[in-house]
Amino acid sequence: MQLGLHVIAKPIGPVCNLRCAYCFYLEKESLYPAGEQWRMSDETLDAFVRQYIEAQPEGVDRIDFAFQGGEPTLMGIDFFRRLVELQVKYARSGLRIQNSLQTNGVLLDDRWCEFLRRHNFLVGLSLDGPAELHDKYRVDRQGRGTFEPVMAALERLKRHGVEFNVLCCVTRHNGGRPQRVYRFFRDCGAQFVQFIPIVQRATTAGETGDQRSRQEGSGFGDEGSGFGVQGSALDDQPSTLNPQPSSLVSPRSVLPEQFGRFLVGVFDEWVRRDVGRVFVRDFDQALAAWVGAGASLCVYAEQCGRAVALEHNGDLYRCDHFVTPQDKLGNIHQTPIAELADSRGQLQFGRDKSERLADCCRRCEFRFACNGACPKDRFLPTPDGQPGLNFLCRGYKAFFRHVDPYMQAMAAELRAGRPADGVMRRLRAEKERARQSAATGGSVRRNDPCPCGSGRKYKHCCMRG
Repeated sequence: MQLGLHVIAKPIGPVCNLRCAYCFYLEKESLYPAGEQWRMSDETLDAFVRQYIEAQPEGVDRIDFAFQGGEPTLMGIDFFRRLVELQVKYARSGLRIQNSLQTNGVLLDDRWCEFLRRHNFLVGLSLDGPAELHDKYRVDRQGRGTFEPVMAALERLKRHGVEFNVLCCVTRHNGGRPQRVYRFFRDCGAQFVQFIPIVQRATTAGETGDQRSRQEGSGFGDEGSGFGVQGSALDDQPSTLNPQPSSLVSPRSVLPEQFGRFLVGVFDEWVRRDVGRVFVRDFDQALAAWVGAGASLCVYAEQCGRAVALEHNGDLYRCDHFVTPQDKLGNIHQTPIAELADSRGQLQFGRDKSERLADCCRRCEFRFACNGACPKDRFLPTPDGQPGLNFLCRGYKAFFRHVDPYMQAMAAELRAGRPADGVMRRLRAEKERARQSAATGGSVRRNDPCPCGSGRKYKHCCMRG
């Protein structure tokens, strides 16, 4: 299917009923004058729906309307009823329309859930783990944790049969608890999970992290060999890629090595029991890269620029992470979305992701899976002094190195016409062989790498069996 343009709409701008400590969008109120109404008008909504549909190439047979904030449910249900009516009015023949809503969940009562289910909305529910992890940063205006109302919303979504994803922000606080976080989501019944690393640059007076980023440019091995993953995936990182000082980012920001270990920890749990049952966005994107399909998510794609952000008054910006005065493309009441998105400046913005890729990234063995990741986080110097290394590079590289043999195995299953979950049977078989070897007097010692290839010590893995 041909990919078209994607617009992230902010119908109430940065206005929110919470005050999450790491939110990068609350400060966007400064873009507009005091007294701003912060509500998308019927006129702007009409123009948006019509122009967004018209902007899609002829080959596109599906379009996704995504609403974020701030908190979009503050607009009320009637706003979204009007949205659905306009979509019916302007949809061309054969076009399928999907709506998604990213929300903190606090306002999701039964009335909301009935509406969302009736119109097949996909809900992205923000949840950072169990209470002691979630409530650290996701607080209301009085500074109180929001875990209980969010969990009530999750149960309500399940009860009404509303499709939902969990959106988990990975911070320095929950980044050290990958298994705790993942198992909590799985036990709550979440089948789709997105992990979003929080990287906030330490700022100087009057300068935001987004502004600074923009100014600076933004199958298996041989028989008996198992997966060949031994020790920590971080142990063999090149010494030239020493970790950058944590003072470069806010105390809430996840650190590169920590993020890598987080993804690895979640993956090791997932790959042994949940392949095909729980879908983790980063793992899906990695598998797509290993089978040669390429990334559909802009973070890992070779180029970006096809996911723009629409403000409540019709202002269109280059990207959700580049909403600054110099990144404003125009206003849809003066210039159609298609013309703004296909402008010379926006197309060059998209190409900059690959054209400004540092030399060491071009030579990297995992470029095909990473492509330098999101430009907003490319603010480190490379080992040879070039600008533009992604802050999370060490973490991404550790993750991709760790999952490489597993991804090769799953890709082989898919190419053979079998489901990827076949990898779990192979892992169970290898684990059983390791146990039998140890039970019959094998030479594996307590502190040796487990022969099943998990990367853990034998005493922490198959010895437990």
